[in-house]
Amino acid sequence: MKLTVFGATGGIGQEIVRQALDAGHEVTAVVRDPARFPVTGPRLDVFRSDLSDPAALRPAVAGRDAVLSGLGARNRADAATGVAARLTRAVLRAMEPTTTRRLVVVSAAPVGPVPEGQGVADKAMLAIINSVLKDVYTDLRAMEAELAASATDWTSVRPPKLTDKPVTGRYRRVIGGNPPRGRTLARADVAHAMLATVDDPATVRQGVGVAY
Repeated sequence: MKLTVFGATGGIGQEIVRQALDAGHEVTAVVRDPARFPVTGPRLDVFRSDLSDPAALRPAVAGRDAVLSGLGARNRADAATGVAARLTRAVLRAMEPTTTRRLVVVSAAPVGPVPEGQGVADKAMLAIINSVLKDVYTDLRAMEAELAASATDWTSVRPPKLTDKPVTGRYRRVIGGNPPRGRTLARADVAHAMLATVDDPATVRQGVGVAY
């Protein structure tokens, strides 16, 4: 497949690019600063852009089988400016005039519904996390609203707390919900889950909770 990856310099984005290349896909990595992007490969094209102009992004998404996005706030200050929603909106506008319709983004578990059977301790922890990271989740909910209003065949992958462990390919997945008592997932496995949804019609226009 021909894939485009936004947020390719981030932890999840780099993993998407590496795993896609290892799987034999052709990858266009959209980055603001190529000097911060260490991945190389014969099927890799690095596309430099600051994401502010949808028209400038159009060549990066036109003619692709799917677009994957690791875009998101690096900190709470970024989230307060609505960075995830704003940058995703630019990607959606870039895709509109093209024939590319498949879009997979990363969100977060608290944006999805509370799983049935969730314990009292987990519910209490979720309430604390929602309070502390309110701006982050407000931004991600706005991002998901942009997706829902678009004409794309989107999927929002929602992991819990992220770690830097190696990819395992072994995690739980719930379409339209979250795995109960799902507390962590490696960035590498988030990337694995995102790539796995690309050609899965059951995940189109759905949030997908993923966790160990």
